[in-house]
Amino acid sequence: MFEPLCCDMPVHPTWPDLVARLLFVLLAGFLIGLNREARGHTAGLRTTILVGLAAAVAMIQANMLLDTMGKGADSFARMDVLRFPLGVLTGVGFIGGGAILRRGDLVTGVTTAASMWIMTVIGLAFGGGQFGLGAIATLLTMVTLQALKWIDLKIPRDHHAILSVSSAKSSPPDLREMVRPLGYDARLSTMEHDSGRGRFVYSFNLEWKQPEAAETSTEILAVVGRHCEIERFELIGEKSP
Repeated sequence: MFEPLCCDMPVHPTWPDLVARLLFVLLAGFLIGLNREARGHTAGLRTTILVGLAAAVAMIQANMLLDTMGKGADSFARMDVLRFPLGVLTGVGFIGGGAILRRGDLVTGVTTAASMWIMTVIGLAFGGGQFGLGAIATLLTMVTLQALKWIDLKIPRDHHAILSVSSAKSSPPDLREMVRPLGYDARLSTMEHDSGRGRFVYSFNLEWKQPEAAETSTEILAVVGRHCEIERFELIGEKSP
C-alpha cells in the first residue's frame, strides 16, 4: 500500500514562510527573466518576475483562505479558494497569446509564451510552499532555455526570404532553376511594372534549410545577379527561441 504524500502547504502559514516563498519566486523569475532579457525577447526580466509574483500571491491568498472553504449555514454561496490560481493561469494565457505573432506560415513568440506559462506554474509552486518542486522546475527551465540552446542552433530548420529582381522582359525569370543547385526553392509571389524605368519587378518567396547558427550565404545573390538586377533581399524568420 502506498502512503499519501504529505502536503507542504500549511493551513496557517507564518510570515517568515510567506516571505521565503516570495523570495524564492523572485529568484526564479530573476534567473529565467535574465536569460530572456539577454537575448532581447519581449518577456524580459521585469515581465517574468511580475508574472511569477502574481501567481505566488494568488496561491498564498488561496492558502490563507483554506480554512474558509465551504458554505456556511447562513450563506447561499460556496467559496472555492483554489479558483484563485486557476484564474491566474487563465490570465497568463492572454499574455502568452499576445506574445505569439503569425506572419504567413511563420509563427514567432511561442517560446516566450511558454516561458510565461512555466513561470506561472513555478510561482504557484513556491506560493503554495512546495519549495522542492519549484526549485526543480526552475532548474529544468534554465536547462531547457540555456543548456539546450546549442542543440537548437545545430538543428536544420526552414528559412524564408523575399527576393525581388527587375528585368526588361515581361516574363519572369526562371529563378527556381537558378537557385535549385544551391539548395533553395523559389516561388513567384508578385509582379509589378515600373513605368518610370520601363522594367518589370518580380518578387519571389525563397525557402531553404540550414542550422540557425549558420550565416546566410550571399552566393545566391551573386548567381541571380548574373541574370537580372536585384532590387531587394529580405530575410523573414523567427528570432532564436
